[in-house]
Amino acid sequence: MKSPLFRRIRRPEIIAALYGMIVAQARSPAFYRALAVPDTVNGRLEMLLLHTFLFVRRLRSEPEPIRVLGQEVFDLFCQDIDGNLREMRVGDLAVPGQMRQIGEAFYGRAAVYDAALVAGDAAALEEALIRNVFSGPSAGARCLAAYMSEAVRCLATQGAADFSQGRIVFPDPELLTGADHARDLVASR
Repeated sequence: MKSPLFRRIRRPEIIAALYGMIVAQARSPAFYRALAVPDTVNGRLEMLLLHTFLFVRRLRSEPEPIRVLGQEVFDLFCQDIDGNLREMRVGDLAVPGQMRQIGEAFYGRAAVYDAALVAGDAAALEEALIRNVFSGPSAGARCLAAYMSEAVRCLATQGAADFSQGRIVFPDPELLTGADHARDLVASR
């Protein structure tokens, strides 16, 4: 008999809980206040893409029943974005094109962020964040790169049991984006 942990997880409430934690983390005010991530539709989408990437990346190393959670969370992300586009009155004919662009953005960012994280190249990660999240030079990019590295470490400490029960713990962005840290960062530029 297979362990319950390794049975295919198809409970929508687990997927919704995981995605809800990703959304909540992406909306943390610390990113927008202390790091000056643009508090716009695009800025919030970038943070949602970033956190979805971090979660999906973490699950790549898990056996299939858990790894599939990443795809299911990504599918819910796509449904959520599709619904948001329609609420923003993007025309029905334009939604598929917008979704294709968002999918391309996700996979493009995932490739660049992953390469920088694997290489331990903080400068490359910072440059990618400047280009994608901040759309130009920003002192907050260094803090966000440090946050991403810490998130990778934090997610690595969590096991399949946590994810299969709908739990994700991200690092507290306030610890890496506090006023003293942000002030030191700005002063160093």
